[in-house]
Amino acid sequence: MRRLFSQRALPYLLLLPATATILVMLGWPVVSVVLTSFRKLDLGELFQGKIVWNGLDNYRVILTDPQFWQITLRTVLFTAACVICTVGGGLLVALLMKHVHGWVRVVLQLALVLAWAMPILAATTVFQWMFDQNYGILNKTLVELGFTGFHHYSWFQTGLSTMTVIVILITWQGIPFVAFTLYAGVLGVPADLYEAAGLDGASNWQTFRSVTWTALRPLVNVVTFLSLLWDFKVFTQVWAIRQGGPDGGSQTLPTLQYLKGIATSHFGAAAAVSVIMILALVVLTAQNLRLMLRTEEVD
Repeated sequence: MRRLFSQRALPYLLLLPATATILVMLGWPVVSVVLTSFRKLDLGELFQGKIVWNGLDNYRVILTDPQFWQITLRTVLFTAACVICTVGGGLLVALLMKHVHGWVRVVLQLALVLAWAMPILAATTVFQWMFDQNYGILNKTLVELGFTGFHHYSWFQTGLSTMTVIVILITWQGIPFVAFTLYAGVLGVPADLYEAAGLDGASNWQTFRSVTWTALRPLVNVVTFLSLLWDFKVFTQVWAIRQGGPDGGSQTLPTLQYLKGIATSHFGAAAAVSVIMILALVVLTAQNLRLMLRTEEVD
């Protein structure tokens, strides 16, 4: 009996050091942020080393600020737009790679790899030049095509147009990962299923829905969930484009967290924003796990 117990416990004992390390490395920062969110931690308290507990004051200030709810709604809509465009575009590119052959597919895959490998700040700088009011290639191209209204058109004059540019940038950066992931799933679909669908007289749409989509649905759920996590936390592109401008029209929760913490040195309030974001991500994760488990049960 003791030997049997030892054999069963051995795998868990081997995993224990790595699990404990991960919990410490990930758990302690979370605990630290939660504790900081209940403190009044400005520059004065930081320099003097004081610990001033103010309870729920940071959350009260944040949650009663109308601007916070506007930024939250903007973040949710921004995240949804990025995820829909990225997953939808990646799915279309994956199907395109399946149907093109030879050097066309090689060129397409090479372009995806180059887009994926491009550093974030470099890509952001390129997009700023592309959409530049005076020297951008996009405005010049549109004018040459006959759309004279885009002569010296400013793509960054409003928060909505600025967010649109950022969504295009993030979609361009995110499509390669989704496309390659779903393309691997497409290659794993047995050819016999397509032959059977053809013999049954199924149309292209019916074949896609009953064969391709059925095989890709678990992968689509995974890449959608990962895109949600990544796009909800996007900071670099938003800040590098216009620092949340114009007039705060492109601010999101990550930039609000930066402005509260680093820019204005209200670290307790910034920690409260972080905790709210963590709770939102926990809810998203729980809902995704429930959806994945329900899908597996149905299958």
